[in-house]
Amino acid sequence: MSKVIIVTGASRGIGRNIAYNLAINGYTVIANYNNSEQEAIKLKEELHNQGIEIDIFKANVSKRGEVQKLVEFVIQKYNKIDVLINNAGIAQTKLFTDITDEDFEQMLKTNLYSAFYATQEVVKFMIREHKGSIINISSMHGKSGASCEVHYSISKAGIDGMTKALAKELGPSNIRVNSIAPGAIDTDMNKNLTEEDWNMLIEETPLMKKGQPIDITRCVKWLIEDEFTTGQVISVDGGMVI
Repeated sequence: MSKVIIVTGASRGIGRNIAYNLAINGYTVIANYNNSEQEAIKLKEELHNQGIEIDIFKANVSKRGEVQKLVEFVIQKYNKIDVLINNAGIAQTKLFTDITDEDFEQMLKTNLYSAFYATQEVVKFMIREHKGSIINISSMHGKSGASCEVHYSISKAGIDGMTKALAKELGPSNIRVNSIAPGAIDTDMNKNLTEEDWNMLIEETPLMKKGQPIDITRCVKWLIEDEFTTGQVISVDGGMVI
């Protein structure tokens, strides 16, 4: 059997690109979604039309109980989980003084708690098999911080801290844990950026261009097959954070 891979937040943007490309490369993919059911169905149908089957599974991964149901489904069907890709996340631009308790709580639950819960539920099976890979989709702002995105930056810095700590703890069990820190990627999450915003970001990027979801997917594919990289926060950002 090919490697069994869970991708959270897989119905749109970077997550969708990851799930689609892993599936067409022969991996067994479970694409998690929460609110974007129609997009998840379209992804499944698009691959089905090419003779490729994936599972789609609705779960709010910021809730442990729903994460447990997702993991139970995968284990019952495939009896293993080789790779977990923690991609689910949200963003919000707001002055620090305007961030409400609800904003902060939702940001941490969606971006950080979800990765914590999913990883904790999955690694028990990886430890049993003495192998596995956790790939967290973080952000350049976890490294550099972002004005008017303090709560987002906190959540991504937490992801990177978890990555490094878990890599040390799970290394003896032959489980690798890494983060990918995207830069300015042309996705739905950035759809509110104006042309002026994009031009400013491009000017700040040494490669002088936007990133595309496939740029992140290529790094994911490498980390899946790699056997000697762990505890790293890999910048895929055109050189913006050096």
